[in-house]
Amino acid sequence: MFVSLTMMASGLAEATPSPIIQQLSIFVLAVFVGYYVVWSVTPALHTPLMSVTNAISSVIVVGAIIAVGGEGMSTATWLGLIAIALASVNIFGGFAVTQRMLGMYKKKEKK
Repeated sequence: MFVSLTMMASGLAEATPSPIIQQLSIFVLAVFVGYYVVWSVTPALHTPLMSVTNAISSVIVVGAIIAVGGEGMSTATWLGLIAIALASVNIFGGFAVTQRMLGMYKKKEKK
């Protein structure tokens, strides 16, 4: 009985795809879903959406700082540094775009 369970488990392990294929599949699906979600947003919701993406990017920066904090210069350290740089550009760019859009709603003063 034990041998047959072991053989079944090993056969099952061979049938599952590698973790890198699973993660790549999830990433590709997330790109497609994100693309269609962002392009279907109405202009009235753009400013609140930018605020949410800035908040998400700040969480990414915190996670990347934790990844960079490890010992040595591993792959996780380099990926964390890249994530910090890209998320920081996203945060600051998002704030700039949000401020510019909010400025469009202000009444202009007559001279």
